[in-house]
Amino acid sequence: MQIERGVSLKPYNSFGLPAVAGTLVRVASDADVRRVVDHPQLGTAPKFVLGGGSNIILTRDMPQLVVKVEVRGIRLVEERADAWIVEAGAGEPWHAFVAHTLAQGWPGLENLALIPGTVGAAPVQNIGAYGVELKDRFESLDAVDLVTGRMSTLRAGLCGFGYRDSVFKHSLANRTVITRVRFRLPRPWRPVLGYLDLERKIAETGIRAPNAQQVADWVCAIRRAKLPDPALLGNAGSFFKNPVVTPEQCRDIIGRDPEVVHYPLPDGSIKLAAGWMIDACGWKGKSVGQAGVYERQALVLVNRGGAIGSEVMLLAGAIQESVYGRFGIRLEPEPLVV
Repeated sequence: MQIERGVSLKPYNSFGLPAVAGTLVRVASDADVRRVVDHPQLGTAPKFVLGGGSNIILTRDMPQLVVKVEVRGIRLVEERADAWIVEAGAGEPWHAFVAHTLAQGWPGLENLALIPGTVGAAPVQNIGAYGVELKDRFESLDAVDLVTGRMSTLRAGLCGFGYRDSVFKHSLANRTVITRVRFRLPRPWRPVLGYLDLERKIAETGIRAPNAQQVADWVCAIRRAKLPDPALLGNAGSFFKNPVVTPEQCRDIIGRDPEVVHYPLPDGSIKLAAGWMIDACGWKGKSVGQAGVYERQALVLVNRGGAIGSEVMLLAGAIQESVYGRFGIRLEPEPLVV
């Protein structure tokens, strides 16, 4: 356990927003988390759990104790006839972990390549891309309670996974530190290719039966073409969730905007493309102060240099009002606003 005072959080959030943590503690094991709980001052302090900082918008300094999760390590837990069970420390960078599983011959996470953040943050957000969500590959996780110090293992049924959602964003938010996550990677491996951008890659390359590494390479190329590198242009990835509506609502919107991009879901509901709606409202490339809408993808808000959290939220609010005024849909932010 490492305790630091007056720490700038600008390097620890992918949007590059300025904020200061009065106290930050780095935890590299379950035992470190329990030391925080047992500490005479830190144990009773309000807490904020920080992973890779890729899904937060900081609008102020942090009076809470910031618990930065840095648990590392990757191992094959079990090789079964129907699956590989692979475990990773919560502090492992997500994309590096995906690359490692592929290099070891454990495919299954390739559609989730190049998503920023850490392994421990992945179940919090139930990350997803190109037809795969984390819950589809989830086995279990270990977590330490920040009140009692007790370690528990949670399987999917207790995690409350939803669209970019989980129990860790609600009842367990900042009450639990995820320390390790285990993934169930199905055998035999089958590619998930039912996504328009991947279908285009098949047509471009002529490869009808890609291997897992080829799928990962395609996903990386698609993401790099659409999304800015946070190391070069601060951002938190997709800023708004794609709204899900009833077929009746979708027909009403299509009646007014026949070109609206939409995708039917297995339960009969319809997912609308938030980026298309934002673009249709004329926001691509626009700015409020130093916060802007990315020129290549309207779903992504960016830091044009020196942006502060209030500028990001002013821009986001203006976009929400525009989309609501035209489509009657209230967009919901993906990142946690602090």
